[in-house]
Amino acid sequence: MSDALVSYAALILADAELEISSANLQSLITAAGASVDNIWTEVFAKALEGQNLKEKLFAMAAAAPAAAPAAAGAPAAGAEAAAAEEKEEEAEEEEDDDMGFGLFD
Repeated sequence: MSDALVSYAALILADAELEISSANLQSLITAAGASVDNIWTEVFAKALEGQNLKEKLFAMAAAAPAAAPAAAGAPAAGAEAAAAEEKEEEAEEEEDDDMGFGLFD
């Protein structure tokens, strides 16, 4: 849960165009009535240092629709793979039957 609190605080700071520092993250979380270990705010501040979080989020949002058509073809490919796997399983079962003996013979 600590990582979620710090993530939301980082998004709020980025939206307000404030520096994402350990102190700012900690004070925002404290103002919300929650608490996290300092290590979380330090790690997030270090990871986001020099990064434009809003720019990264907009870049991901812009890339998402481009991935949607590729995902649309995935169920058909998945159905074909499942059918091929089922045929392989049937072939394996037939091979077991051809051994000339069974479990209850």
